Amino acid sequence: MQRRLMRRQSARCCCSYSTLKAWLPILSWLPKYNLKWLKMDVLAGLTVGLTTVPQALAYAEVAGLPVQFGLYSAFMGGFIYTFLGTSKDVTLGPTAIMSLLCSSVVGGQPHRAVLLSLLCGLIQAVMALLRLGFLLDFISFPVIKGFTCAAAVTIGFGQVKNILGIQGVPQQFFLEVYYTFHKIPEARIGDVVLGLICLALLVTLMFMKSSLTSDSDSTCSMYARKVVWAVATMRNAAVVIAASLIAFSWEAYGNHVFTITGKTTRGLPPFRPPPTSDTTANGTVVSFGEIVKDFGGGLAVIPFMGLLESIAIAKAFASQNDYRIDANQELLAIGVTNIMGSFVSAYPVTGSFGRTAVNSQTGVCTPAGGVVTSVIVLLSLAFLMPAFYYIPKASLAAVIICAVAPMVDYRVVAKMWRIRKLDLLPFFVTFLMSFWAVQYGIVGGIAVSGALLLYSMARPQIEVTDHGVLVMELSSGLSFPATEYLSHIIHTRALQVSPPRSVVLDCSHVSVIDYTVISELRDLLRQFKLREVHLIFAGLQPSILKVLLAADLEGFRHNHSVDEALQMESRNLLDD
Repeated sequence: MQRRLMRRQSARCCCSYSTLKAWLPILSWLPKYNLKWLKMDVLAGLTVGLTTVPQALAYAEVAGLPVQFGLYSAFMGGFIYTFLGTSKDVTLGPTAIMSLLCSSVVGGQPHRAVLLSLLCGLIQAVMALLRLGFLLDFISFPVIKGFTCAAAVTIGFGQVKNILGIQGVPQQFFLEVYYTFHKIPEARIGDVVLGLICLALLVTLMFMKSSLTSDSDSTCSMYARKVVWAVATMRNAAVVIAASLIAFSWEAYGNHVFTITGKTTRGLPPFRPPPTSDTTANGTVVSFGEIVKDFGGGLAVIPFMGLLESIAIAKAFASQNDYRIDANQELLAIGVTNIMGSFVSAYPVTGSFGRTAVNSQTGVCTPAGGVVTSVIVLLSLAFLMPAFYYIPKASLAAVIICAVAPMVDYRVVAKMWRIRKLDLLPFFVTFLMSFWAVQYGIVGGIAVSGALLLYSMARPQIEVTDHGVLVMELSSGLSFPATEYLSHIIHTRALQVSPPRSVVLDCSHVSVIDYTVISELRDLLRQFKLREVHLIFAGLQPSILKVLLAADLEGFRHNHSVDEALQMESRNLLDD
């Protein structure tokens, strides 16, 4: 008896520990952590950190926020994801797409951006706890591609004004295009030259990295490749540092040749609850409810896009590196990151494809590499903020343009045209509407994509062949939107002709049926009986057969296969 009790207690402890490991994935790899993993994680964390700092500064510009907010948003994810994340490669932080969405919703107001992070995190965490990750499956690939292409164009063109060094350009895309070209005569030569040089250097280093091959015989050649790879990987930091030194040297002699970032808030952000109200320039207090109302549809779009972007990245690298992730746990990690980030003045973040790729290529072994990256960001905030004063905006613009350029995937249009032309409809709706307002582009694309999905459910493919008896093959499940269409096909092809004809309904592909369909089938069986012909069901799956038998349909007949049904019906015709 005592042994049995001990076994039960042991089983309970094992079950509790397994549950705890599911909620805290760090427990699955921390006991096995070793010195080799530590070395690789530190190397990867340092490399990603040197990529993160300049990108975070640049993405804050895209979000319309002071540059320090990019760094405020870049360090919390590394700490949280180490405990809650299930991918060794993913790095959380500011991204181009989330920055654009944030800009469109908060309009460059820091207090609202921080509150938006809290609300997005709460929505994402609740979705994770309720296991609602499947909702992301309803955002189709054409919608995602249409949005990312439009976002890349919007973000990239939005930085042209910083390359040219012109001021007073509106944020709305079409006005931005007009005023950018209208103000070209006001362009500053220093910004233009520096911006183009930074672009050329970034593109050159990017191509140098992509052209490197691993096969080498000489040690010198291998060493040279490693050096080139390291410089090319940290190209953003290298270019921004070089540009800052150039700007500092000119500013030191009193020559204001470049548009520089200017004064930034020094030190680490205070840890405090996010503001739940706001005050306008004229002193009017805006309540929490009014702010949420102003967020509008963005409060639904931003959490979903953040989850979608991060989970897609995690799945891609999990497949590439042969491990599995837990999508709902990823939702929880992102949600908690955004909640905790709001206490350090962060705006909404998600997984970054570019930095995750660097993390993976550098050989990261566990999510602990994110801790090193976060420490690099914190050290930058603590000690380097005065140096950021001299960062030219043209260099940050070049970093952003090079980061978003690969997102414009024009080849996907040709692929959709070859595979399924109808997929181009949600793609172009999303793409074009996103230039009006990015959140409306996503909503419009999802609506069109959903309408196409519902249409395919309401109009399933029905192949009709004549074997003396009509055979109708259903290509998918039968649900209530398809009942009217099925009834129409059967009436026009079998019941309304003279003489009426029997029908064999091939249900071998039908795995779903509902009450509305059962009601329609009962009426059809009655119509066939009145005309003295038969409606025969063939190839029914056991679960569907069980439902139909339970419905007690009068005149219901079924056979194991279409051939069997045809043979039986042929014998009936001969007997008649």
